Amino acid sequence: MTEKTCRILLQPTHAELTTVRGMPLRDLLFEQGVEFPCGGRGRCRGCRIRLVQGTATVNAAQRDILSADELAQGWRLACQCLPETDLEIELRQWDSAILVDDTQFKFRPRQGLGVAVDLGTTTLVAQLLDLQTGNVLAVKTALNAQGRYGADVMSRIHFAVLEHGQADLQRTIREQIGGLIQQLIAAARAKGRIRDVVIVGNTVMHHLFCGVEVEPLSHYPFESPRTGLEEFAAAELGWKLEGNPTVHFLPCLGGFVGSDVLAGILATGLHQSETLVGLVDLGTNGEIVIGNRDSMLCTSTAAGPAFEGAKISMGMRACTGAVSEVLLEQGILRCHVLGNAPAQGFCGSGLVDAVAAGLELEIIAPTGRLSKGMNTWTVCPPVALTQSDVRELQLAKGAIAAGIKMLSREIGATEPAQIYLAGAFGNYVNRASAQRIGMLDFPPELIKPAGNTALLGAKMSLFELDGDGLSYTAIRKRIRHVALNLDPGFQDVFVEQMAFPPKGCVSDRH
Repeated sequence: MTEKTCRILLQPTHAELTTVRGMPLRDLLFEQGVEFPCGGRGRCRGCRIRLVQGTATVNAAQRDILSADELAQGWRLACQCLPETDLEIELRQWDSAILVDDTQFKFRPRQGLGVAVDLGTTTLVAQLLDLQTGNVLAVKTALNAQGRYGADVMSRIHFAVLEHGQADLQRTIREQIGGLIQQLIAAARAKGRIRDVVIVGNTVMHHLFCGVEVEPLSHYPFESPRTGLEEFAAAELGWKLEGNPTVHFLPCLGGFVGSDVLAGILATGLHQSETLVGLVDLGTNGEIVIGNRDSMLCTSTAAGPAFEGAKISMGMRACTGAVSEVLLEQGILRCHVLGNAPAQGFCGSGLVDAVAAGLELEIIAPTGRLSKGMNTWTVCPPVALTQSDVRELQLAKGAIAAGIKMLSREIGATEPAQIYLAGAFGNYVNRASAQRIGMLDFPPELIKPAGNTALLGAKMSLFELDGDGLSYTAIRKRIRHVALNLDPGFQDVFVEQMAFPPKGCVSDRH
């Protein structure tokens, strides 16, 4: 090592990295699983790391967030940390499974190859398909590289608008997806050229990829004038692909309801259903669709990042050390920790389970207050739930429940006959726990995890691009976006839905 460089040894991965002395660790550690929920602004604890050996600068932001005892134990904020010597760092290892899709579906064969991309706020999934056979030839997944600028869409909007970073976000995601497509081609060793690339994502991802200003999404009424289909030649994006295929970013549905939800409608067949059904994507901006073949309504709710473990005192993503399941068996808590490792924190599904168990044990009251004046409840030592954690989950679940109730009321029905849960969190959350906390007030048998509906819908769209019967075009014409923030009654319903159902009062309808 030269005097100007530092060697960084990471535990438990044993990876060795090199960086310039005095340079922030943020970019170096993002790919190693360190998360930056606030975009590296030193406003949260999400990027905590622990120094085992070596020294690194402690600034005012770290002193504000970390206690004196934590600093003495070696805890630092990676986004604010400047290495002064060689370092040994203890961090969480990212090994979360990203949800892909292998669902079979009917299609009309085409010539050539196609690529479907689910551009999520947190993760990316790309699949290379043989359009003649429908076979998936290769799959690549990755963390969204924009995550170093913020974990959620509002952090990225903040960076784009207030820090003039939209060009950086655009370049980052275009380069990353272009690289994933090159990896797909290399992995498959496929012959033939790519005909089309279809990308789906939420409205913010749509704008950041396509070069559409996100500023209108940063303030009331949170509507953008440009949400339609965006198309590019691959070369325009800097992608060197044989035949210069067309890249299609499918249109959004309004507000924060993006083309990932449009693809989800196509994948679940909601638009063809005779009975009233719902589609719910549980995330930072929970998207909801309710309807059938006659009419559909959609909306988004600011659920917050609690379902992904963010803004939770001991929250984390679904990776090694995460409490992913909490079961109550004869009054005793039994926890499952991912990776067969010591418990480090809650991921979203574990958080929902823990609160459901706390309600049954009457440790948590229907108001959300912890009993007996407690401010923390240790669920799986040393992992504990705080009063503020319960409040964060109340805000998230209240927004989802209120959105479902408002759309059901608007469409003239008391409740859907079935609810599809889309996305990774929806695939893993315990349905009984979701009902117990009042987030999904339906019998568990009516709630169906639907997997990665965004990716499936994107693949289905690939087979329609050379015809005139585009399903997503017809769907978009038949669906109406409802802006809950403009409804004067929403706040009352939201406050009502924040409360947890009392013990013994969970719905047993049907």
